[in-house]
Amino acid sequence: MTASPPQATAPAQHLPVPSQRAFTARTAPGIEPPAHHEPYAAADAAGTENLLRCWVRETGLTQPPDGLLRIPLPASGTEAQSAVHHWSASGHHRFGAALLATADQRPLTSVELAALLAREGGGDPIEGADLVARVADSVRRTAGFIADRRERPGPAQPELPFLDSEQALILGHPLHPAPKGREGLGSGESAAYSPELRGSFRLHWLAVDPALLATDSAWTERGRPVPAADLLAALAGPGLELPAGTAPLPLHPWQARDIQHRPGVRALFEAGLLHDLGPLGEPWYATSSVRTVYRPDAPAMLKLSLGLRITNSRRENLRKELLRGTEVHRLLRSGLAIRWQAAHPGFDIVRDPAWLGVDTPEGEAVQGLDVMLRHSPFGPGHQAHCLAGLTSPRPWPGVPAPALRSRLAVLVADLAARTGRPCAAVATEWFLRYLDAVVRPLLWLDGQAGIALEAHQQNTLVLLDNHGWPSGGRYRDNQGYYFRESRHAQLEQQLPGIGAASDTFVTDAVADERFAYYLGINNVLGLIGAFGSQGLADEQVLLAAFRRFLTSDSQGSSLPERLLHSTQLRCKANLLTRLHGLDELVGPVDSQSVYVTLPNPLAR
Repeated sequence: MTASPPQATAPAQHLPVPSQRAFTARTAPGIEPPAHHEPYAAADAAGTENLLRCWVRETGLTQPPDGLLRIPLPASGTEAQSAVHHWSASGHHRFGAALLATADQRPLTSVELAALLAREGGGDPIEGADLVARVADSVRRTAGFIADRRERPGPAQPELPFLDSEQALILGHPLHPAPKGREGLGSGESAAYSPELRGSFRLHWLAVDPALLATDSAWTERGRPVPAADLLAALAGPGLELPAGTAPLPLHPWQARDIQHRPGVRALFEAGLLHDLGPLGEPWYATSSVRTVYRPDAPAMLKLSLGLRITNSRRENLRKELLRGTEVHRLLRSGLAIRWQAAHPGFDIVRDPAWLGVDTPEGEAVQGLDVMLRHSPFGPGHQAHCLAGLTSPRPWPGVPAPALRSRLAVLVADLAARTGRPCAAVATEWFLRYLDAVVRPLLWLDGQAGIALEAHQQNTLVLLDNHGWPSGGRYRDNQGYYFRESRHAQLEQQLPGIGAASDTFVTDAVADERFAYYLGINNVLGLIGAFGSQGLADEQVLLAAFRRFLTSDSQGSSLPERLLHSTQLRCKANLLTRLHGLDELVGPVDSQSVYVTLPNPLAR
């Protein structure tokens, strides 16, 4: 097949940025960089802070009494030091430049710091070199994102708030060593495919012979089931010309080029079982995951397979994940959703009810050619925000460099101005409303149905009312379901055969660990850390509020007890996961990532 080049169109709507304390670009003492170097300096500073946060968390370093973080580097015969600007109970520390403990106190770049830490981490030197390369790639891309937002900040009140927050993760995960690493994506491709740059592109379409077609659909319209192939044909538009009897399959343009180099896929084209139709239809926009794409006028988002290494994993759909999406949709329709929303009407899961893929003639799934169809309920004006996008600092309209702000801070400032209340009081109320609107329904689903969700900040959408207060929420991700083994009989009775093919049941111990990390640490403690590190509220006040919330009503979940009374919590270690060369989507769920033990800031 011949893959056509990506069809980049006019950039998507420019999106705003929330309020936060300035992230100051750091250079050697007495040297002021030219203005055009500021984006790289800001990106490098953010990359350095990420590495320091990861190292502190994953090696158990504690708050230095004199305000100077010291990292011994015995493998290099030296020490790195950094001034502590904010020590966070939740791990969202703020640091100054990282300096080598030498006579000239030379500041380290983030790439240099990564190389030093990789030597200390031990293990395979190749993985250490890979970490350094990914940090360099991440910082370079982040600098480009910052520069673009400086030039094109966009409106403070976007027409598409959902897309705005999906495209707002300029710096990425604050506790990942290379949050914007995208190995294999060229600079020209990045302009079209990166959500942070607000590009858009047409999908590349194939036609699949019915002998290879693998598909399922629980999608309905007016009560009637709709096959995935029919949904996709409508999304392709009037230019779609299918060979007789075949089904349409969309690919990310990058993936369309990549699969040409896979012998098994090439053989299917040569046998006439796959047909290349080229780029078709209206442009789509990448969301925060890069591979899930959105179009404001479409009833579905598409979760595409994408072989790029993004953070720690190649992002190609696994068949069990697609089965899991339709299975959860059917489970919720079997009566569970009615019970759940009777208790918590403001919360739901964004459903993944249909998928389409390719099997070999022998019946094996062809990896890299599966697509999932997700409901797309958010159009113009819908205040549905990815939580990570709300909390992420970015260049903001009217705010001079090098300051970066988050939409969360802007919301809090606007609410404070409107109500005449102190910012900290508003931030605390916003947090309490978030717990009630988003966290309590997640506890109910775990406690009443035995389903723990991988509800980290990027998987969590918060719905805001007309004033900016949390009023509801959504969860989205067909990968992140943990069915408790102790509830197997209950779930089997509700949906016979559940979990058999989707590989979703785990031991209660694994469910406890993952739920505590994703909802407790990443989501809620991460939100507390954002409030604290951005100077919006006192973290200790928010921790006390979270404790009161956890004691008020567990909804039958074991998580509140665990968070309140465990002296230590298990936490995913993104830096060590990278140094061990793990792909978080491959292998058994209990060994896909490195986990470390942290002191629990909620315990007394």
